[in-house]
Amino acid sequence: MQHDETKEFLDSLPELEEGKTYCFKCYPGIECFNACCSDLDMVLTPYDILRMRAALGMSSVDFLRVHTTAYHAPDTNFPVFKFKMLDNARRSCAFVTPEGCRIYADRPGACRMYPLGRATRPDGKGGVLEQFFIVREDHCKGFLEKDEWTGESWKQDQGFKDYTAFNDRYMNILSRTRQLGHPISDKLNQMAILALYRIDDFQGFIQKMQLFERVEVDEKRQQAIITNENVALSFAMDWFELVLFQDTSKLKPKNVPMRRKGVRPEGN
Repeated sequence: MQHDETKEFLDSLPELEEGKTYCFKCYPGIECFNACCSDLDMVLTPYDILRMRAALGMSSVDFLRVHTTAYHAPDTNFPVFKFKMLDNARRSCAFVTPEGCRIYADRPGACRMYPLGRATRPDGKGGVLEQFFIVREDHCKGFLEKDEWTGESWKQDQGFKDYTAFNDRYMNILSRTRQLGHPISDKLNQMAILALYRIDDFQGFIQKMQLFERVEVDEKRQQAIITNENVALSFAMDWFELVLFQDTSKLKPKNVPMRRKGVRPEGN
């Protein structure tokens, strides 16, 4: 969903207020098991894609080609990747099996939070405020179970902590891009694809273009960026904010000109 569509969707749902609880449990054997794993209209975040393709042992290029549909957000020209359903009558998820999800430990954030929706807004102190919304679907019998949750306890139980950090940062980049008031160039669009969605290729790009000679990154972090995709994605967001917004709060250029050759993803 695009940002405005997502907000409209969440606003239509009942909010789970702080401290309030709901009952839910999903497990093999429940009448509706796997019923929610089809006909989805799901945008994948960079961290979703990193986790999914790592679990599958695929390169970013192959994962994006096989499992996503790409388009440009009309207002910003920012790249968007939607999860591709199978071409069958149910439009099933490619990873669902009779026993459940075969990449369950690395499933996307939207699947991880279900049956809750999560919205955020700036708190004025550099962080975000959360709101949770209950997504009730007619087929779902999980709400008839006795296990009781708050929004926060469900988020913790489902291992959403890492997703929160990366996805909130990603949503902030989208919001700031929208605030520019004009679409980004096609070159910046390609840069976003490389830096945010093709992190394995971006690691190679860093070395090829000698980016560490142009920005202040200590040697320990340099090594981690090249060897750890999570660290590389965090750096990619720093770098993209520097290039697009001239934001030096997380990453500072060295006292050498950042030549255009040094920031353009050649061959993309």
